[in-house]
Amino acid sequence: MERINRITRKNHQGVIAFVSSITYQKVEHLVPFLFEEGKNPLFVMLDGVTDVRNFGAIARTCECAAVDAVIIPAKNSVTVNADAMKTSAGALHTLPVCKEQNLKSTLQYLKDSGFKIVAATEKGDYDYTKGDYAGPTCIIMGAEDKGVSYENLALCDEWVKIPILGSIESLNVSVAAGILIYEAVKQRNS
Repeated sequence: MERINRITRKNHQGVIAFVSSITYQKVEHLVPFLFEEGKNPLFVMLDGVTDVRNFGAIARTCECAAVDAVIIPAKNSVTVNADAMKTSAGALHTLPVCKEQNLKSTLQYLKDSGFKIVAATEKGDYDYTKGDYAGPTCIIMGAEDKGVSYENLALCDEWVKIPILGSIESLNVSVAAGILIYEAVKQRNS
């Protein structure tokens, strides 16, 4: 314990491991590969999400739901660090993460490749269960305080909302992502 305590003061429970950092993928490489494999891709894009624990929780849900990749911006976003890895329960070791310089151009590339872009926003036109996630889809989630940026919302095919029935104005982003991801899973499996 003493030797481990010299390495870290975090809650290590008597075990420590050194793992290599992940290798980021490129959307432009991943999309053709998935189509060649005969897949119906499902991506999740995080616009402005900065909390690593939320990111880890979203990655864990994505891995459990067989999402094909998580897309994050290179700036003003989360990074894959130890806290994200721990919260993801190992999902970040298997789930492709694409770190893109420009989300707007990435969204345009996805649209040009036949993806439907679905934004989760309180400004949504209709309930998330009415959204269409059956074909190639990218679900975009925004930061809890700002939501999806307007320039990215402008590129979305659908704006959906999750009904809020209580007095708190919004859900945690990882919970909201889980709801939308599993709606996509439900539609794709029926």
